[in-house]
Amino acid sequence: MTELILMLTKDDVTIADCLSAYDQVRDTDVKWVGFKDIGPAADILRELTCRIHADGRHAVLEVVSEDQDAEMRSVAVGTDLGVDLIMGGTRVDQSAAVSARSGISYYPFPGTIQGHPSRLTGTLANIVASAKDVSSHPDVSGLDLLAYRWPGDVPELIRQVVAAVDVPVVVAGSIDAPERFAAVRNGGAWGLTVGTAAVTGELVPGGSFRDQVNAALQLTMSA
Repeated sequence: MTELILMLTKDDVTIADCLSAYDQVRDTDVKWVGFKDIGPAADILRELTCRIHADGRHAVLEVVSEDQDAEMRSVAVGTDLGVDLIMGGTRVDQSAAVSARSGISYYPFPGTIQGHPSRLTGTLANIVASAKDVSSHPDVSGLDLLAYRWPGDVPELIRQVVAAVDVPVVVAGSIDAPERFAAVRNGGAWGLTVGTAAVTGELVPGGSFRDQVNAALQLTMSA
């Protein structure tokens, strides 16, 4: 079954009211809750991580900083917070070493990543080749595939990346419609992220944040 990672984020930034947003969905069936390395201060993220863990859930940090120093600082913050999974980032050797020392799973980006919000560039063949290479690293546990931030045949990209690697694949970014949930599920990905679509109310027009999250859960299971 495909897993939903709820991201308390909008446009690749952790929302300022992430604590109150999380409190609205504490009684839902969400198992994984994440945030980005850009946004509120570390003390807020620490409190958020504590609440996530107190509820028996898994905490996820996705790294979207563009330069190497910022990326490494973010990975260090993730280990200090004690998250369960660090996703994103492109400095695989350096970040994998840090996460491995802390016993944290690491799912970096395959392919060429540009800009913020992050987007995936390159040919399908190049992205698949990158996925194979990145996933072969001994301290890489999975991949963070920005499939819907890529301008090509996304369902085919998902299928080919999943088929090419032996690690879990999370499809992240811009999953905001039923057909996109279906493509992720049908492509065999382990999981998907939903952030902006839930925060801005795209899944249930006029519904509460809790309504958006429950809709995302349903679409993830029935896609």
